[in-house]
Amino acid sequence: MTGAPGPRGFRMPAEWEPHEATWIGWPHNRSDWPGKFAVIPWVYGEIVRKIAPGEIVRILVESGDHEAKARRLLARVGADLSRIEFFRFPTDRGWTRDFGPIFVREEPPMHGSAVAGFRFNAWARYPDWRKDAAVAARAAKALGIPFLPVRHGGKGVVLEGGAIDVNGRGTLIATEECLLDAVTQARNPGMTRGELEGVFRDRLGASNVIWLGKGIAGDDTHGHVDDLCRFTGPRTLVLCREPDPRDENHRRLEENRERLSSARLEDGSRPEVVPLPMPAPLRFDGVRLPASYANFYICNAAVLVPTFNDPNDRIALGILSELFRDRPVVGIHAVDLAWGFGTLHCLTQQQPAAAPECRAGG
Repeated sequence: MTGAPGPRGFRMPAEWEPHEATWIGWPHNRSDWPGKFAVIPWVYGEIVRKIAPGEIVRILVESGDHEAKARRLLARVGADLSRIEFFRFPTDRGWTRDFGPIFVREEPPMHGSAVAGFRFNAWARYPDWRKDAAVAARAAKALGIPFLPVRHGGKGVVLEGGAIDVNGRGTLIATEECLLDAVTQARNPGMTRGELEGVFRDRLGASNVIWLGKGIAGDDTHGHVDDLCRFTGPRTLVLCREPDPRDENHRRLEENRERLSSARLEDGSRPEVVPLPMPAPLRFDGVRLPASYANFYICNAAVLVPTFNDPNDRIALGILSELFRDRPVVGIHAVDLAWGFGTLHCLTQQQPAAAPECRAGG
């Protein structure tokens, strides 16, 4: 089964489908990790080193000097520089999942790729977003593929990549807190649930939407789904679980579990839901951070999973290793990354590989 493309024939492939590349923005904004910025490029270096064996890594840099610094660090950590391409696109921040290009692929007979041109407005929260908002269109132009602006009612539709996850067969998951709240960090004021579902169907090939409730504590995106629930296969989801009733995540996650108990996939069947533990609450300077094992990234060579010096690290890695039998599951220390209110999935954006027919025929 290849998926259920929308009326225009495009669908967003699942993250585990083959990639041509991963996009990531090399860190430069010290305000994202105040007091911890010095260690962040080294964490990025390890991420790139693990991704590069399986696909091209396309890195956004500010300038020639910024690129040179990245090259030196990547050489020191042993990353394969022949698998890395640099794009001098200025950015406000480094959260490429949310402002980077959301790639879609055209189904037979065309097989081409395009970028779904959603707007970005810094999670309807921060004032610095205009450089980030230009990246998706610039990436499409650099790659020579179509950029398809997504509009509704005469306005561009705002969507961050971390707000959704797809199984590539026609089902998408998202939270009401993030996409339907009309008061707090409202992305698309006045847009209804049904209208958003129409956009997902027409532009991402997702005719079936599973709506969860709230996101996890400490998440300044106001409910991104990639911190709590992810597809690991066409019919399987992991959902974070917090057994401690005193923890503010307990009720939120149990409510989402109840929702999934009655959820259906695109063919009407029930998804398999696998519980994923949460690390102990992670705080820095008195602030709770959105630490979650669900913020893993699936690349061709591995599944990269954030770890937090926590006893549950081993349990989470074991669960995900059982679900991803076709590639190794690798832990990446993410305590420092989390101070920026995001970890591995938030930093990366996959570019799907062209269909075989497209590659063979040019």
